[in-house]
Amino acid sequence: QVHLVQSGGGLVQPGGSLRLSCTASGIRFSDVATGWYRQAPGKQRELVASILTRGGTNYLASVKGRFTVSRDNANNTVYLQMDNLKPEDTAVYYCHVDPAGNDYWGQGTQVTVSS
Repeated sequence: QVHLVQSGGGLVQPGGSLRLSCTASGIRFSDVATGWYRQAPGKQRELVASILTRGGTNYLASVKGRFTVSRDNANNTVYLQMDNLKPEDTAVYYCHVDPAGNDYWGQGTQVTVSS
């Protein structure tokens, strides 16, 4: 049984930083691509960043240069470091894996960027 547990998030002022964590049981992150998604009120869920099995990364254009996705294989945890946060980054963030076409999501964590 795959289970993803997220931590981090919260309220931060514009220009601030937050780090999200996603820890897995039942699967090794090193064996699957992992994505970070976000969903703002009234908007569709969008892929923000992903890290592939060999460590390659991809980013949504609007977060490139500000967000960094990384993986700690020893602790089976994936991180999303978010710097220079902007109000438009406000959303609920989710980690996601889909081994063999089966979707698994973290519980979601709220990120609010506001002065």
